[in-house]
Amino acid sequence: MSEKKNKSRVSARLIGGAVVLAALAVMLAVYVNDTRSGNTSGEVAGSAASCSSALAHAEAIQPLATGDVAAMASASDPKSLQTLAFNGPDGQPMTIGDLSGKTLLVNLWATWCAPCREEMPALNTLQAELGSDTFEVVAVNIDTGDDTKPKKFLSEIGVGDLGYYRDNSMGIFNALKKDGLAFGLPVTLLVDDTGCLLANMNGPAHWSGDDAKAYIQGALKRDG
Repeated sequence: MSEKKNKSRVSARLIGGAVVLAALAVMLAVYVNDTRSGNTSGEVAGSAASCSSALAHAEAIQPLATGDVAAMASASDPKSLQTLAFNGPDGQPMTIGDLSGKTLLVNLWATWCAPCREEMPALNTLQAELGSDTFEVVAVNIDTGDDTKPKKFLSEIGVGDLGYYRDNSMGIFNALKKDGLAFGLPVTLLVDDTGCLLANMNGPAHWSGDDAKAYIQGALKRDG
């Protein structure tokens, strides 16, 4: 009996140890998955105090959010997106802060998102017509896997004016989701030249139309 009890105790300890190790492995996997892209919970709203003045600008351009872009909702709280991370056209890690000095229309898209596929040509046209050293459409692809599928899609539809921004970890989407800015795809954010959020929307829009151009041109004019 004593020998059986000892064996039972040893087995229980081994099982308990295995459970603890498994739990630690899961926690580590979650940590790695959440941080490998550079986007972690709370980072999206960093340095919000520096964005207080952006709210007046956001309010000034809100009347221009009509027609095709009527779903763009003006920012109601100061929010900095400077630390939002993804990879640049050169494949290297970067953040919104690296594009300071430009007003940005940040768009998250994927090849498996039908509305995203439909609006990519319009985003390309918007960049071709209004893109400059003070404005850029930053379309960030979030397909998992390698670059083959998204690059093939862009080539097939003739999109050549947009920079190829990428985050195959979906970290950028998850960070925005945690901050209440993303619920599905596509996601579009209007960001001022200091990295502060001006407006956002979930869902597609006709970004090459007159409504969209008037809205962006209004955003480029400080103080309305």
